[in-house]
Amino acid sequence: MALPTVAIIGRPNVGKSSLLNALAGEMISIVEPTAGVTRDRVSTILENDDQFVELVDTGGYGIVDADQLSDHVENQIHQAIGLAHLVIFMVDIRDGVTPLDQAIARLLRKEDLKVIGVANKADTGKMFPAAGEFTRLGFGEFLCISAKNNLNKSILIEKVFDELSHLETEKPERPAMKIALVGKRNAGKSTLLNAMVGEDRVIVSETPGTTRDAVDVRFQKDGKTIVAIDTAGVRKKSKLADSIEFYSNVRSERSINRADVILFLIDAALKISQVDKKLAHLITEQHKACILVINKWDLAKEEATTDDYEDYLTEVLPGLRHAPIAFTTASESKNVQSVLDLATSLFKQATTQIPTAKLNKAFDIIKEERIGVRRKIPGRPKIYYATQIAANPVTILMFVNNPKLFEDSYKRFIINRLQEMLPIAEVPIRLLARSHREQ
Repeated sequence: MALPTVAIIGRPNVGKSSLLNALAGEMISIVEPTAGVTRDRVSTILENDDQFVELVDTGGYGIVDADQLSDHVENQIHQAIGLAHLVIFMVDIRDGVTPLDQAIARLLRKEDLKVIGVANKADTGKMFPAAGEFTRLGFGEFLCISAKNNLNKSILIEKVFDELSHLETEKPERPAMKIALVGKRNAGKSTLLNAMVGEDRVIVSETPGTTRDAVDVRFQKDGKTIVAIDTAGVRKKSKLADSIEFYSNVRSERSINRADVILFLIDAALKISQVDKKLAHLITEQHKACILVINKWDLAKEEATTDDYEDYLTEVLPGLRHAPIAFTTASESKNVQSVLDLATSLFKQATTQIPTAKLNKAFDIIKEERIGVRRKIPGRPKIYYATQIAANPVTILMFVNNPKLFEDSYKRFIINRLQEMLPIAEVPIRLLARSHREQ
């Protein structure tokens, strides 16, 4: 069942993103004094007395975008209005009625939508009388609020749910899997997300850095709900132009943390860069299941075979040598479905629960194998038994004679052998060692 949708609409810099964050109770949209930070539709789910709605933040109507994306932003606003059951029409109480406010009012009247008017930045009660001016926009009295100070937040939430009380809602299905799309700027993340979802859900442009927020998009595949997280393109911190880019980078890193599977997009026409290597390191550190998505393959396939490129990736990104590789042309939707199928397979591997008996049979084989490892500490490492203590990532605890004898090189050997013998060949393994005397 699709949730009722509430769209926040207003001109630039009236506080729409601040309101979404305030109502959600967490930082979802980037908030900056700069007008035009939000471009895509950024959404979250609100709950009140077992009723649920989807709240959608939009770009500023009438924005003059520095990257010539104004038409794209406006298209996203129109899509949000077209899907909305209710609109929160936001104005700035300090500015009074502006021509852009009037233009938005005309647009909303054409759509014949339920509208709640809110006058933001009413930080004190002395400012409330100024809201009377907005009644001439044709939507009754505007509720005075301060998104920054949470003033009248609970009243607005009640009004939203009262307006939609006639619609049946149920708790949204928990997503079966969360996929984060990460990569450098202009690698094709938004194009791939739109191809997966089957609609223009996020803005696609040749302009680098188009996506700023981490945008969660829910969609269905094989009867299951999947959340795809589109992220801002990452680049060197020394090249971050402003605080908007800084927060975009932070959100990209958080998106890796909360995803089950990472789609790491790499532009096939460019060499692997330091930024790519840093992202690979971040994914490896967090033990995330990952697909290396080599996008724009149509531009590179004449220069190298897929086998050559796979060898190249193994050499430059050794920490992700276990990760499967997919070659795509997202702009033509080539190989997009197989990427989704691969993500499902990886998620299944990452959530595998290995029976203890089967796990220890694999360790019995490993214990018999002799490898030449130079050890800083004298002694022979001995494994008594092992057990899986967590999934996603697969986490295995070994009970051993002395954990200090299990140096990184030996652990890597054990992990490689476990990946070969168990149904977890393409996902990372966290391997822990504890002294058997600590039981």
